[in-house]
Amino acid sequence: MRFLLALIALIAAPIYAQSSMPPAPYAYTQLDDPVLEAEAAALMETLRCLKCQSQSIADSDAPMAGDMRHQVRSRLLAGESPEEVRDWLTQRYGDYVSYEPTVSSTTWPLFAIPVLLLLIVGAVLLRRLGKRSSGSEGSA
Repeated sequence: MRFLLALIALIAAPIYAQSSMPPAPYAYTQLDDPVLEAEAAALMETLRCLKCQSQSIADSDAPMAGDMRHQVRSRLLAGESPEEVRDWLTQRYGDYVSYEPTVSSTTWPLFAIPVLLLLIVGAVLLRRLGKRSSGSEGSA
């Protein structure tokens, strides 16, 4: 029984440690400069919360989203452009973090496959419609 309690305490300790940490300074505090805050807000809408996965970091209450909001605001305050901040977050967390992916060696199939499928469907439709119109002309 003692072993079981010790195991539960060992597993639960990291959970309590993470929740007791205070949020990052700019996680829930807007910037004083309205222009920078507008840039930060626009950028945060295009970044995915890695914990929630269906929300942007602007909409998520997850601690990780708060840390990402802090990073966005801090880096903009330091003089980085929104694209530099996006690039840094993409390098750190991967392409999945952005709702606006760029074409790269790993993401090109995401862009090419839909176009290829549309071309195939268009070719099949043209072929079928071409057969119908030539078949109806012959019977008339």
